[in-house]
Amino acid sequence: MTGPTVAVPQLSIADLEVEQNEATIRKRVAKLPADVDVVLFPEYALTGFVPDNRAYSGAVTRDHATDFLESVAADNDCDVLAGYLERDGDTLSNAVAYVRPDGTTDVYRKQHLWGDEASVVTPGDELVVVDTPAGTTGLLTCYDLNFVAESAKLTDEGVDALFVVGAWPAAHSENWRLLCRARALDGVRWLVGAGRTGNGSIPGTAQTKFAGRSLVVRPDGVVAAALNRDERDLLWTLDQDVLDEQRQFVGSVE
Repeated sequence: MTGPTVAVPQLSIADLEVEQNEATIRKRVAKLPADVDVVLFPEYALTGFVPDNRAYSGAVTRDHATDFLESVAADNDCDVLAGYLERDGDTLSNAVAYVRPDGTTDVYRKQHLWGDEASVVTPGDELVVVDTPAGTTGLLTCYDLNFVAESAKLTDEGVDALFVVGAWPAAHSENWRLLCRARALDGVRWLVGAGRTGNGSIPGTAQTKFAGRSLVVRPDGVVAAALNRDERDLLWTLDQDVLDEQRQFVGSVE
């Protein structure tokens, strides 16, 4: 196989405990094989989240998030993607940063907020496409998967892969898997999904059980590799030949 190797160190998150989450992320990346090109962590991986004003206590600035991820990327010579709760003055955003060892960074803000998230978080207003070892790559967060229009826009961009971060409830985990497969297939591209596992950890809030189920989906919609809810590492090489063959096949059907 020829292509980049991606890793998803599936993990639980300590809500509003930034130092604890950062220590976990640093440790998990350091244990990965040296040939990994891109590492993906889930939605709110640095900060966790709670859908009320306590969220401000766990939010971080963009500079804080990207400086931390740059240090992890540089120490391990790989690109790193992770979600976090971003604070800009009084505004909170559900952000995901893609950071390279040289410090160059791209940030996407989730556009489609879920449930009570909208009571404290401001939605983003634009799609983000980044250059990665997997080629041009679109970034999406969790509930964004439900909106076919966003997938269509990324198809128009001709992206080679989608990197998706999520914190999907375990009760609806089949929807996560179905939507990841659909978004890979409808654009004929690789999809790598990093899902949060474990349980919510803030007293006084609903103790959500998260799905985990991180996965890699082929450009033909077939799940190539997946985890359940364990805190394990998912490793996969995104074979360029598979992408080329599927696109040629789909083109020949038209």
